[in-house]
Amino acid sequence: MERADQLQTAPPIYKPLSPEKARGRRLRQNMPLLLMFIPVAVYFLIFKYFPMAGLVIAFKNYNFADGIWGSPWVGLYHFDMMLSSPKTVNVIKNTLLLSLLNIFVGFPFPIILAIMLNEVRKMWFKKTVQTLVYLPHFLSWVILGGMVVTIFSQQSGFLNHWIELWTGSPYPFLYKEFSWLSIFLGSGVWKEAGWSAIIYLAALTSIDPALYESASLDGAGKFRKIWHITLPGISGIIVLMFILSIGKVMEVGFDHVFVLQNKGVMNISDVISTYIYRNGLLGAKFSETTALGLFESVVGLILVLAANRIARIFGRGLW
Repeated sequence: MERADQLQTAPPIYKPLSPEKARGRRLRQNMPLLLMFIPVAVYFLIFKYFPMAGLVIAFKNYNFADGIWGSPWVGLYHFDMMLSSPKTVNVIKNTLLLSLLNIFVGFPFPIILAIMLNEVRKMWFKKTVQTLVYLPHFLSWVILGGMVVTIFSQQSGFLNHWIELWTGSPYPFLYKEFSWLSIFLGSGVWKEAGWSAIIYLAALTSIDPALYESASLDGAGKFRKIWHITLPGISGIIVLMFILSIGKVMEVGFDHVFVLQNKGVMNISDVISTYIYRNGLLGAKFSETTALGLFESVVGLILVLAANRIARIFGRGLW
């Protein structure tokens, strides 16, 4: 009798699903997510992938009459002209210089800001600081550029107003290469450091608090905890963000440069994006500037692959 009861109450034996049925079940379970992904896929297909067909004009002498496919082929002529012209070579050098300075000067600030905010215990103070440092990200460079000019303008800037009272003459901050470069880098940090710190703040929440408690029992101070617990705990995110930033080495950002650019610093402020705007859109040199844009994208791809390869040596690659 007991044997019969055990057989009746024994759990049923399930047969494993075949691979085809398992795939069908996963497809049905993920259908809502796939439907939500369709608009994103359509956006990237229409605005990112289909326009790549237009890159063919980098190898043609494009004109409106013949169109993209009818324009005559010139091969690598535009690339030869680009790399042999002192003007375009200087533009590429400026782009690399400003981008590398943006990375190596601006990259550590979000990490430092996130660690500092993580150490704050007064929540009202922490929320106030977070709001203030996040706010510039939501303002366009037209607004922020106007604020920078208001501060540093030689004729009407309030900073030069005090300098003129003290020294008798204003200082041309926006017309000297070194001061312009400092303002450019500082304004970039001001706008994006707070927003970029969100990622590191999220990563900091994954660190086990018991590690800090153990370190306190061992007599470790704040800096010891940061160096031996906090930074290793977010090292994966740091490497990921660094690889992504390396991919943008050739993209300084048109808006940022354009609103601060003037003829006095064109020798250092003329970058690929402003050169393409001035010569491609305004000067109608479509093939030449397309070749320059393609060169920019290829260099960015190579740098991302190289950075990821180096990171994989230390076990921190993106893929």
